Amino acid sequence: MDIDILGTLAVREKGISITPTAPKPRQVLALLALHADQVVPVATLTEELWGERPPRSARPTLQTYILQLRELITVALEEGGDGGARTAKDVLLTVPGGYLLKSGEGTSDVREFERLAGTGYRAMDADDGPGAARLLREALALWSGPALADVQAGCHLATQIKRLEESRLCALDQRIEADLRLGRHRELLAELTVLVSRYPTHESLCGQYMLALYRSGRRGEALDAYQRLRATLVRTLGLEPSAGLSKLQRSILMAGPEGVPASLSRHPAAAPLTSLTPGTPVG
Repeated sequence: MDIDILGTLAVREKGISITPTAPKPRQVLALLALHADQVVPVATLTEELWGERPPRSARPTLQTYILQLRELITVALEEGGDGGARTAKDVLLTVPGGYLLKSGEGTSDVREFERLAGTGYRAMDADDGPGAARLLREALALWSGPALADVQAGCHLATQIKRLEESRLCALDQRIEADLRLGRHRELLAELTVLVSRYPTHESLCGQYMLALYRSGRRGEALDAYQRLRATLVRTLGLEPSAGLSKLQRSILMAGPEGVPASLSRHPAAAPLTSLTPGTPVG
């Protein structure tokens, strides 16, 4: 079974889609696919579909959705020439307390993303900038849009979508950091301009943008970027920028040509990308 989560939902058995078009069965499949080869409790599926106050018909309705998924799997097995070796119940199992979707030896874009990103992080730790940049770029290329972009999300899917987005942002942060180490400052400017606009309170991205601008000979714009971030933090969150980012700003303000590090990891302003609201309270 091949599972794509990082964009629109696509689940294929024997190369044939088993992704339903109806919203609720699609939601069930998304949660099962995210936890492929693990038991998803009935209670979790019920809460995902109906929240804390499910209807009395929740259990039989969920069973209907499972039946619909198995019908799609049956068609895929038949058309894929499985030869009757497996049935839909061998792929989508009923187990004590819940259901389990077996992926077999198929592909999963989430697993491949996590593998590539993890290898890229290890390359960064080993100071292999070119290898880290390549691996993290490959990992990020697996994303075709927001995770499960076409799936209605309840509480459990929403949590998983947020987790995946945080993982993507961490990989993006490290890929930009690797490119900064390699001196690709000018090449990063267009991308970072978009990112700091999308995440206006994100200190790590702002620090990377400031470095890219400074190393491209645009010191005034680097200082302007800091002031915009500071104004946004104070106005929206009541926070001052972190001490590290403030130190980077002072370094850019006071330094000569060699006075500012070529990458953020060599400066105290570096911070995890997932820290969306760091800083010091105003006053």
